[in-house]
Amino acid sequence: MGSLGPVRSRLSLLLASLCLAAATPPATATAVVENPCEGPDAGRLLCPDLEVGPAEDLYVERGGGGYGYGGGALLHAGNDIRSRGRGPMELRGQRYKRNWMKANQAIYRVGGGVEVFSTEAKLHFYSVGYEYGGSYWKVHDPLSMEVWSLDESRRALQRVRKGPKVFYCFRDLERTRAMRRSPANRVYPACSQDPSRKRVRLGTSVGWSDIYPSTYDRQWVNVSGLRGCFAFVMQVDPYNLLFEEDEGNNRSTRIIRLPYRDGPQNC
Repeated sequence: MGSLGPVRSRLSLLLASLCLAAATPPATATAVVENPCEGPDAGRLLCPDLEVGPAEDLYVERGGGGYGYGGGALLHAGNDIRSRGRGPMELRGQRYKRNWMKANQAIYRVGGGVEVFSTEAKLHFYSVGYEYGGSYWKVHDPLSMEVWSLDESRRALQRVRKGPKVFYCFRDLERTRAMRRSPANRVYPACSQDPSRKRVRLGTSVGWSDIYPSTYDRQWVNVSGLRGCFAFVMQVDPYNLLFEEDEGNNRSTRIIRLPYRDGPQNC
């Protein structure tokens, strides 16, 4: 009987180790509830800050029934997603099922190093059509394009239409502002077109923009039947899936008259 003591001790240690391992969360990402870029500890992080410029290069395409949205008047607009924080907006995707990845957010530390935080953001291997280059790993819901009614002070009052586009690629397309920590050269290239990838990294560096022209895939809102003055509203990270140092500067507004005509807007 005495010879079983060491065996039982080893078994107890083994079971304790297994329980501890099961209770320990993965080291790949830190699960957070609150925004790490706000509060007393935010100063140690080089947090990103995204802004979006007002709708630009507007034009109307009529009879766009080929999109499957009933045709009518499609008001196209270009967008400029700008990275203006202390650090870049960087997402690290890890596949969890076919054509989908979970996106964790990497935030760099003051003085060196990086911390990776779990988010609710997702990446999808999405086709924009042959004419736009095929399929890419893109971010789901980083920007909304909407048309809103106006109140008596010409402020956006209520959403009346929403554009169909929900997938964008964070990348360094153009350096639009020379500012502190803004790299002179691209750090984040075009999104991967490899469907077999298990992990990808997307991002936009400080001082750089990810810009989509109004002629690109689904860069429009169906404004058929609308008459009068409205606000064309763009909002970056509309569902607050990403962590930023300033969550109050994510919207841009441009006043337009519908039906839309080129030239001065009499509103």
